[in-house]
Amino acid sequence: MKRLLLAATAMLLAACGTSNPYYDPAKKHHRPDGYNNNYIDNWAKNQPSFWQWQRERWSNPPPPSNPARVPVATPDLGYLKGNTKDVSVTWIGHSTALWQINGLNILTDPHFSERASPVSFAGPRREVVLPITLAQLPRIDVVLISHNHYDHLDRPSVLALNKQAGGPPLFVVPLGLDLWMKNEGITNVRRMDWWERFDLAAPGGAVTVNFVPVQHWSSRTPLDRNATLWGGFVVQAQVAGSPYSMFFTGDTGYSKDFADIGARFGGFDFSQIAVGCYLPRWFMQTQHVNEDDAVKIHLDVKSRLSMGVHWGTFRLCDDVIEAPIDNLPLARKKYDVADDAFVLFALGETRVLRKGAQ
Repeated sequence: MKRLLLAATAMLLAACGTSNPYYDPAKKHHRPDGYNNNYIDNWAKNQPSFWQWQRERWSNPPPPSNPARVPVATPDLGYLKGNTKDVSVTWIGHSTALWQINGLNILTDPHFSERASPVSFAGPRREVVLPITLAQLPRIDVVLISHNHYDHLDRPSVLALNKQAGGPPLFVVPLGLDLWMKNEGITNVRRMDWWERFDLAAPGGAVTVNFVPVQHWSSRTPLDRNATLWGGFVVQAQVAGSPYSMFFTGDTGYSKDFADIGARFGGFDFSQIAVGCYLPRWFMQTQHVNEDDAVKIHLDVKSRLSMGVHWGTFRLCDDVIEAPIDNLPLARKKYDVADDAFVLFALGETRVLRKGAQ
């Protein structure tokens, strides 16, 4: 009986000390209590102080944004609903975009609410009109969610997508976020660790989804920091007889991860790269990229065409929401990147990236 009690106590203590149900000691980014980055320790005690940032904002408020400078286009809803052949990308706002490839409709970090916040009555408000509503979109087949921050994982949006006509999409999420989905009644979920991949059947031919490491962190409450994983996505397919590849950074700071991704995949036809919400740099540098870092990512991953996102929608940091309009051209010039190689879409704008077989 004594041995049984000791064994039970040991099991209980082990359970209390391990909050990561997918912990794999063979993987250096895994911890018993969550996850870490590859090239910095985001569990270190000397983290930049959020409260110091808030005190600075209180004493020296950042300048106001000018939302009128953010361009808005009228989307071609007929094309989006009828497109089953072309590779196209439509920017909806912040990090939300509609990718269409081989007949699949893929949403990245869907956010259609008025606020990026845990509550509907407070928090950062959408400063520019939402160009497309969920109801106006074609049926969504796949949702890629990079991490659980409120400007990337919007509960009302994913619940609405889960109830869409024709059945729920496949939600592809980082390790641990599948448990949050399950608690919300969302069961058509594929969880992924870094460097994992799987194939999806599609009308125009199989599409491969890869999950890749980027430098960030996760949290939805004060008690769950780094408890779930974060990352970016690579989508690959054969389109009209030749390979096509797409990359989404999710949220990230600049790190050697991008050189690793570029070496692993050999380059991308299209990249969706975060480019806003980066001030003050002393606080944001390890978690968000500025325009200079974004262009370095474009070069590291060997992207042929990149689109900047994570700007023009919500005021989350001290930089104004329209900052990339002025600063991205300077960064392109600094690194000798052509103006048409790294671009900013208008909200609601669709670009056909490759014509499909007709």
